[in-house]
Amino acid sequence: MADELTPETPEEEQPKKTHKQRKNGLYPGVSDELAESMRTGWADTELHGLEPIAQATHTAARRAALSARFPGERLVVPAGRLKTRSNDTEYPFRASTEYAYLTGDQTENGVLVLEPTGETGHTATVYLLPRSNRENGEFWLSGQGELWVGRRHSLTEAEQLLGIPAKDVRELAEALTEAEGPVRNVRGHDAVIESALTDKVTKERDDELRVYLSEARAVKDDYEIGELQKAVDSTVRGFEDVVKVLDKAEATSERYIEGTFFLRARVEGNDVGYGSICAAGPHACTLHWVRNDGDVRSGDLLLLDAGVETHSLYTADVTRTLPVNGTYTDIQRKIYDAVYESQEAGIAAVKPGAKFRDFHDASQHVLAEKLVEWGLLEGPVERVLELGLQRRWTLHGTGHMLGMDVHDCAAARTEAYVDGTLEPGMCLTVEPGLYFQADDLTVPEEYRGIGVRIEDDILVTEDGNRNLSAGLPRTSVEVESWMARLKG
Repeated sequence: MADELTPETPEEEQPKKTHKQRKNGLYPGVSDELAESMRTGWADTELHGLEPIAQATHTAARRAALSARFPGERLVVPAGRLKTRSNDTEYPFRASTEYAYLTGDQTENGVLVLEPTGETGHTATVYLLPRSNRENGEFWLSGQGELWVGRRHSLTEAEQLLGIPAKDVRELAEALTEAEGPVRNVRGHDAVIESALTDKVTKERDDELRVYLSEARAVKDDYEIGELQKAVDSTVRGFEDVVKVLDKAEATSERYIEGTFFLRARVEGNDVGYGSICAAGPHACTLHWVRNDGDVRSGDLLLLDAGVETHSLYTADVTRTLPVNGTYTDIQRKIYDAVYESQEAGIAAVKPGAKFRDFHDASQHVLAEKLVEWGLLEGPVERVLELGLQRRWTLHGTGHMLGMDVHDCAAARTEAYVDGTLEPGMCLTVEPGLYFQADDLTVPEEYRGIGVRIEDDILVTEDGNRNLSAGLPRTSVEVESWMARLKG
């Protein structure tokens, strides 16, 4: 990585400097002649006639709903800022979900502000960093100048793309400090904005804003459903990629699987939507195994839980548990088929008007029946479920909302989410599992070290549901046939 000419200074803090100041050492190592050369001779690159982004009409409708919910109040929704990975390098930026949901923009430092126009209605403005200033040298002397990190849109271009008036974000903190009237802010993304609003907001009121925006995302519009399907389709291709290279993974480690899927995610989308779980053998019993540094062995199972995130930040979340050599052993098939039967019961319970908990209860009932049937638990099944005894091996809930966050709508009220009712347009995962830890002495030895999860992304429709990830086989026989075909 190239090293900047000068220590990095936040771009919004860079003052305009004169030749005299440069001679006094404020631009160390930069001659007047070089500074003058860098100021001039650049072509005008302003883009004209830009079309609005695909989701512009949808983001406008979302802002209108937000405005109606909080009349007469100033609403502040930041995108967030770059986070340091180590020393002078940053993590790749990912805009806050709330900001991207309301604007479609994904640039760091951005802030959406809805200014009340009276007792009802708001005027929306998106505050962004403008093009780097070439007069004062920030475009090449700042570590975040465009010479170093690439061109960004001008404010005029941003207005055309987003359909929202745009202003310079460097002026916002002071304006918020001086602003009067009730304010709400989405916390946790921008310390500068939070500092400017210290005496104007309360945690309770800010939490209400975050909860509203979380619940607003529960029902997806047509654009969002299309993006989720796009994410799932890319994810299906990523799973196919992995099956084709399992022999190479055996020669290396789970990292080869992780890297293979990541390539698909970066080629067709923005990134992976969460850390891929590439868990081979007993690692499948660790729910969030993301180290992905273990051996991949023929005869073991591979639990692959991964999802592509689209450029618009909608993610898939799919899991398949695959035999590394292409064929399940008898005990692996027995456990896998039980999980499949459980998932089938769960998916069947997803429909409009059903309680959110219904699919979980249906799946758990099947798994409890199997554990009693196998002699691992003493029945009756109703007693097992009442005491939650099956949870030693089922471990987790059977699903969650899905959208821009892999665990979407996480700030929603309990009564609106897990105690709520399913509606058309909601998208959720159905993902039962059985996990027999390698050191679990309460189960026969042949069970130990086997973990199975099957997860699909299910859209609630007007008359039932649609499995967005139906492109991946689910039954044990179908999985084996699919793998044999891909391995050629």
